[in-house]
Amino acid sequence: MTSSRERRVAKELADIQLDRDNSGVLAHPVDSSNLTHLKGTFPGPPDTPYAGGTFTVDIVIPDTYPFKSPIMKFDTRIWHPNVSSVTVSAGLTRGGRQGCSRLPTGAICLDTLGTGWSPVGTIKMALISLRMLLESPNPKDPQDAEVAKMMMEDPQTFARTAHDWAVRYAGAPRKDEVPHNYTATTTVEKKNDDPRRYQGYNRDLVDRFVNMGFDVDAVVDAFNFVGIDRNNGEDYELEEAYMGDITARLLGEQ
Repeated sequence: MTSSRERRVAKELADIQLDRDNSGVLAHPVDSSNLTHLKGTFPGPPDTPYAGGTFTVDIVIPDTYPFKSPIMKFDTRIWHPNVSSVTVSAGLTRGGRQGCSRLPTGAICLDTLGTGWSPVGTIKMALISLRMLLESPNPKDPQDAEVAKMMMEDPQTFARTAHDWAVRYAGAPRKDEVPHNYTATTTVEKKNDDPRRYQGYNRDLVDRFVNMGFDVDAVVDAFNFVGIDRNNGEDYELEEAYMGDITARLLGEQ
């Protein structure tokens, strides 16, 4: 008899297959008899150094899924501040918390796969979050300090190196001019805490999507477009269908 976890994963995989043309992500079991070990793939986003490459992610479904996030790491080597390029020992990160220590190549620093995970999250949404992470790297909360330093101090060299790795490891076509919109910075930007930006929505509710790499204003616009209830400013769990509609809006699919 299959478990509720396996039934949910099977349903999610079927949804991923049906929506692959819209979402741009795909996942399948490594062994058809085992739904707890998957491989996910997605293309590098256009207008980034990763464009044209195909990136593979190893996915392990924990026993407590969906109450605990899937465990993901990149199989494809990638030059990115939020993915370890070598076995590294990270220091303190945002808010003074201790970062991930001695994590292997491919380890990912993303709130959606940690403290930002919600039981209504899905494998597809996690993969979309990773694709968005390639569009919007966050060097202020790095997994790989060396890469983050390069991105902030010398974005042109970072973009060229990221593209070289995408060509070498992800099969991207080589380009003479590497597209990117990164700018040099050596200062940490202060988070805009203006509550008016949230338009009455609970901050934690909005920040679940902000932690995927989306802007606060874009998330609030998506909430308004989809018709999300403000619930008197209180936090609550969004239904999976709403999560999908919001993500689609944020990705420009609605």
